Amino acid sequence: VVPGETALAFYKAKNPTDKPIVGISTYNVIPFEAGQYFNKIQCFCFEEQWLNPQEEVDMPVFFYIDPEFVEDPKMAKVDLITLSYTFFEAKEGQKLPLPGFQ
Repeated sequence: VVPGETALAFYKAKNPTDKPIVGISTYNVIPFEAGQYFNKIQCFCFEEQWLNPQEEVDMPVFFYIDPEFVEDPKMAKVDLITLSYTFFEAKEGQKLPLPGFQ
């Protein structure tokens, strides 16, 4: 991904059980310091996703890396940024805190 240009990626989720599941995804950016330059335009994270038994879905994330990334001397040796997601079953009544908000 070229900093400043938008990109589209897909993450696959599968419900391997025989019961429907409602799940929520959270994300992580590595290295941590690069996270401030990672900007999601549209993402499935923090929204409940319904998966039927044995269903497999591709979930899109539309994003860009801030062009200021290349100007930051702390990022000079960073040539790989990893975006990962954790998908877990949502529990009724459970609310996730949004990042950066108390």
